[in-house]
Amino acid sequence: MRVLLLTTGLLTLAGCAGLPDPDPAQAWIDLAPRQDTHLQALEVDARSTQDPRYFQVPPGTHELTLRYQFAVQPGNIGPDAEPLWRDCQLNVKFSDFSAGQRYQVQAGNIGFHPWARLYDQQHTLLGKAQPAGCQRS
Repeated sequence: MRVLLLTTGLLTLAGCAGLPDPDPAQAWIDLAPRQDTHLQALEVDARSTQDPRYFQVPPGTHELTLRYQFAVQPGNIGPDAEPLWRDCQLNVKFSDFSAGQRYQVQAGNIGFHPWARLYDQQHTLLGKAQPAGCQRS
């Protein structure tokens, strides 16, 4: 699984150079996972996204569905345990996306529990994700 995350991370870095220019008539949402984790854009308002590396939405209210993969460290499981990989979905809803603005979703975990937060360009907290289910990966 670590090889998969490493490969995905390297492909994501290589793909960043290929991100499209943001549409000034829409809001752009960057994804910022913690190190050794994976964060993907899945859906906007229950419709699949075109590219898992970011969200781009028209102004207004939207619900973003994210996929977050991370390892629960042995200290949270037991002394002789191996890391346990989790594959989770999170939903972030925000009612005031603005055209031409950039936002960022940061994600992480505390033990088995994932979290994600939406920030604006001034790093003001705008919303927190609600968990939508996890499974072992």
